[in-house]
Amino acid sequence: MTDNLTGVWDGTFVQPQVGMVTFLATLIESGGALGGNVTEPCMLPDCPLRTHNASIVGHRSGGRVSFVKRYEPPGFGYDTVSYEGLLNAEAAEIDGRWRLPGTTFSGTFLMVRSTRPAEAITAEEQTKQPAH
Repeated sequence: MTDNLTGVWDGTFVQPQVGMVTFLATLIESGGALGGNVTEPCMLPDCPLRTHNASIVGHRSGGRVSFVKRYEPPGFGYDTVSYEGLLNAEAAEIDGRWRLPGTTFSGTFLMVRSTRPAEAITAEEQTKQPAH
């Protein structure tokens, strides 16, 4: 397995009063700089969106990974979330903590490199979208 983080990652984070939330992240690493995007379900009962989309900007230095997830559009109780984690020796898992900047609101997260190719996941996600 390559130590470059580019690829599709299946993730979970634990949110107080909500529990475990799953997400799908696509990361692109170039020279230690990270970019990408995340999709995750809205878990709040009064959320006007079924799925949240967010962009990722961050970096990796050795086994340390940090990034900021910025929800698009912001609002609905979400804007940016900071993530800091450690990459395992096989470069297949990132384990760490997330926090809402300026607050004490935080929790744990785990990302596992997916074995599915990005094209298959994109097609799978498109089939889940309601027809217009």
